[in-house]
Amino acid sequence: MGGFNAAEYLLSQGRPDAPAVVSARRTLSYAELTDEAHRVASGLRSLGVRPEERVMFCMVDDVELLTGILGAMLAGAVAVPVSTMVTGLELGKVLADSRARVLCVSGEFAAQAVGALAAAPEVTDVLLDRADAAEFSSGVATHAWAELTTVDDLDLEPARTWEDSPALWLYTSGTTGQPKGAMHRHASIRAVCETYAHSILATAPADRFLSVPKLFFAYGLGNSAFFPLAAGGTTLLEPARPTPALFAARARADKPTLFFGVPTFFAGVLASDVPDDSFASVRYAVSAGEPLPATIFTRFRDRFGVEILDGIGSTEALHIFLSNRPGSIRPGSTGTAVPGYAVEIRDENGALIEGTGQPGELFVSGPSTAMGYWARYETTKRVFQGEWLRTGDSYVRNEDGTLTCLGRFGDMLKAGGIWVSPSEVEERLLQHPSVAEVAVVAAPDADGLDKPVACVVAAPGFAVDPDELIEFCRAGLAAFKRPRGVVELPELPKTATGKIRRNVIRDQVRESLLVVPAKP
Repeated sequence: MGGFNAAEYLLSQGRPDAPAVVSARRTLSYAELTDEAHRVASGLRSLGVRPEERVMFCMVDDVELLTGILGAMLAGAVAVPVSTMVTGLELGKVLADSRARVLCVSGEFAAQAVGALAAAPEVTDVLLDRADAAEFSSGVATHAWAELTTVDDLDLEPARTWEDSPALWLYTSGTTGQPKGAMHRHASIRAVCETYAHSILATAPADRFLSVPKLFFAYGLGNSAFFPLAAGGTTLLEPARPTPALFAARARADKPTLFFGVPTFFAGVLASDVPDDSFASVRYAVSAGEPLPATIFTRFRDRFGVEILDGIGSTEALHIFLSNRPGSIRPGSTGTAVPGYAVEIRDENGALIEGTGQPGELFVSGPSTAMGYWARYETTKRVFQGEWLRTGDSYVRNEDGTLTCLGRFGDMLKAGGIWVSPSEVEERLLQHPSVAEVAVVAAPDADGLDKPVACVVAAPGFAVDPDELIEFCRAGLAAFKRPRGVVELPELPKTATGKIRRNVIRDQVRESLLVVPAKP
């Protein structure tokens, strides 16, 4: 079996003196990035990290996270970047599930990490970037990030890995609600670079990549790590929380040629007063995470002079597998299969739908699908069916061969392109004394983008305060999971067996226009 290491592949594509990464604090050439990634790998080995052991990262998008992910893979370990939007309790759950011994943390998330360690007793070492070691319990060894990259025994030889070796776990709620780790092999990383990045974006060394989605997100990891490095180009990392003003300023200053966002961000840019020439350097903008409404495509093109290539990918497929093409865009659709992938639409019985206009569930087959979910046998069997990945998305084929997303086959919903489990939000709301019953569904905002809305039946003697309930969710859940509105209902419609009829509730919310908007 021939050897292959994805990090070594990525670091070998650029000229040694060419800029590889630009962040607010540092700029590194390919030679400097390679040296620092190898230093991280050597540092992890010095802590006793062995091949195929997990190393978890809860860090801002900066050089440290990029070199951490690359260094873990160079060491033969499994990099596990996780959302920085989680609470300590949520971080603790995925940390314990992964059985990682090493946790890498930016100072901004030290408090969450401290809380997480209580639920993850197997952690032995915490690596801190700009964080105070005194905050952590004495039972865990803490190390400054600088210690990791100043090891005396620098090992420049990558660990012995091969195409099917595990390289990366990405936690996702996906179609089943609870977080689970999608396990990706080294070859999958090369595959997304050779398919979507090369075939659709025609990436080249002159390209500069700016992504709103962060490195912990499968979409953002491709945008800001895999694609720029595989092309020998430059990634522009932004550690701060994304806002239209910030990213428009970064675009004017750093002149990206490729800009990646999600529909809610493009809608936010359109609602802002950023200059109309902010994206003048961009040759392609890309949208994924959820369907891009045609009106946002048209308004963004007309105002900024840039067409948005809408596509769909998933954590399980690692990146985009269905996309519009430059010069051949059908607004409101997600285009056709990326070269190297095959897609099918199947009815509720699993039969293939070959004609147009009939909705069904989308299945995809391709070289970057995950090996399965970590320690989730039954869920893996449902989602990974032979060579096919069951996406859980409802799609229809158009007359011109493009495909259009109709939403989820089930009840999961997305906020800002990230999956949200209704049951998780409902569980939190039911802890509030004013809530007797609740159902969380998706409802479109003024731009046609779905947002989570809580439909609440008040407990006897209580009044529903929408702002109070939204803040209650914000305090106990990651901020993106909070409802964006609250609707009070006298009762929740149910089936004869007592199951909540979510389809009816969705229709009521869409028609009632009684959504109370959340505070920013």
